[in-house]
This record gives sequence, C-alpha cells and structure tokens, in this order.
Amino acid sequence: MVFPGQGSQSAGMMQAWSEVSVVRDTFVQASDALGENLWQMVTEGPLETLNLTVNTQPAMLAADVAIFRAWREQGGAMPAVTAGHSLGEYAALVVAGALDFSDALRLVRLRAELMQSAVPENTGAMAAILGLDDATVRAVCREAAEHLVLEAVNYNSPGQVVIAGHRLAVERGMALAKERGAKRALLLPVSVPSHCALMRPAAQTLASALTEVAVSVPMVPVLHNADVAAYRDPQQIRDALARQLYSPVRWVETVAKMVSDGVVQVAECGPGKVLAGLMKRIEADMQVFALTTPASLQELSECLLKQEA
Repeated sequence: MVFPGQGSQSAGMMQAWSEVSVVRDTFVQASDALGENLWQMVTEGPLETLNLTVNTQPAMLAADVAIFRAWREQGGAMPAVTAGHSLGEYAALVVAGALDFSDALRLVRLRAELMQSAVPENTGAMAAILGLDDATVRAVCREAAEHLVLEAVNYNSPGQVVIAGHRLAVERGMALAKERGAKRALLLPVSVPSHCALMRPAAQTLASALTEVAVSVPMVPVLHNADVAAYRDPQQIRDALARQLYSPVRWVETVAKMVSDGVVQVAECGPGKVLAGLMKRIEADMQVFALTTPASLQELSECLLKQEA
C-alpha cells in the first residue's frame, strides 16, 4: 500500500467520502490536533487555501489515513509493506503504528512551515523533466547549476525526473534539458524546492523536533524515500525522516524493491491516482488499485477474495 503526498490534492477531494463516518471522525481528530477545520478545506476549498504548503501537508496526511481507516473498518487486511511519496511517508508510518496520528499532523505542519521559511519567496523552484534518462538529467543539473543549487530530486518513473533548486538554475536546467532532447520541461506550481540541499536548514530543525516525538517499531515494513530501506529502530526512522527533506525521492527504486520482495499488487491509498499511474509505468505487470472512493474499497476486497478462492 502506497500513500501520495503533496501534488495529489484537488478541490473537493474528499467529497466522495462524506457519508463514511470513520473518514469524518478522522478529520475531526485532525482538526482538533491542529485547531482548524480541515474537513471544510478538503471538501469546499477554496483551492488556493488548500494549495498552501502549510495546509496541503496536514490535509493530505489526514486524507491518506482516513481512507486507510475506512479500508480497515470494512475488514481490509494490513498491507505486507508500505511506502509513501515524500509527505506520504508520514501516512505510511502512521498506518504502520510507528507514529501517533496527532503527532504526525503536528510534525507535518511544522515540516511545511520549515520548508516554506527555508528559502525566500520566489527564489526556489521545481520542474518536471520528461523524456531523458536519469544520468542525463543529473548531468544537466551539474552543468546548469553554475554557482547555485540544482539537483535531481524525484525519480518518479523512467523518463520522469523532477529537478529542484534556485529558480534561475531550474530555468537554465529546463532550457538545457530541452537542448539535450527532453520531450518536455514543465515548471511545477510549487513555492518550495523540496528534497534538495536548500532544505538542509529545515531538516536540522525538524530533526530536533523529532527527538521530542514518540516513535514505535512499525508493525509492517515502511520503505523510506531516502534509503529505499525499512527500519525498526526508532532513531533510524527519525533520521530517515529528517534526511528525506534534502534527499531525492527514489520512487522507481522503491517500486523495484517491492517487486523483488514479491509484491504483485499495490493499492494507492489517498486522493487521486498519481502514484497508481507511476506504478504502471515503472512495473507494467503490477496489479494496481487506486482507493479514491468507497466503491473502490469494495472492488479491491472482491478482487482479493477471488484470488484467495
């Protein structure tokens, strides 16, 4: 089971779940933890408010966990292994029992604030580079960086790599990528250059905050973005979460690790179908489900029951 992060939010993204009590209860818990009405934000918007990093991160965490709880309430099994894309890693740790939900909400709100304040407004950027191999994208970053920061930060699928750093360097990188044969180079609508060296100051403060948070041994393995490894030691988990802020999201390797460990079915648990699409591009033979509506939970249950029979 995999959990999406920032970028999968949309206006009215939880309206399909309005009649599911465990989902509503999860948002009540989340709203109480943060002192604001997250349910209104994810059902009514406005999108501009939801898209603010400090709102997107707790809203997506609450949505991911709420849908997982709905899956479990209807008798769904615990996954054999979990992972989350960037912010989604916190949801994976919550459902694995490693992080308390309320603690995780406060952590991701702090994480968002730290990320936003780490780089002055309009000085950082991210862009998706489509149609180049990983090594070429890294070479483009080295060449276009000059005296600024520019790094490959999200290895989302073969031929889809996100770069991040100083805005001027990102713009140079986009132009150079096109010269090198990229099909497209798209500036992303984000204000924070995630997962690059510009996030190191934020990571230091987050690491301090993590020392104050209880972390338990996960009930199921959680593959961490920074290392493509699962940890049982709480301090290793804290360290992986801090390093994640300035380390690449190694999603292609994460999926490959699942496949090598025998995973043949993956469910994306959260709003949207971004990860489901990436999974199919990474591993065409993988059976992929996107749990975006109550009906999709039933479809997954029926599919699993048929296979058991």
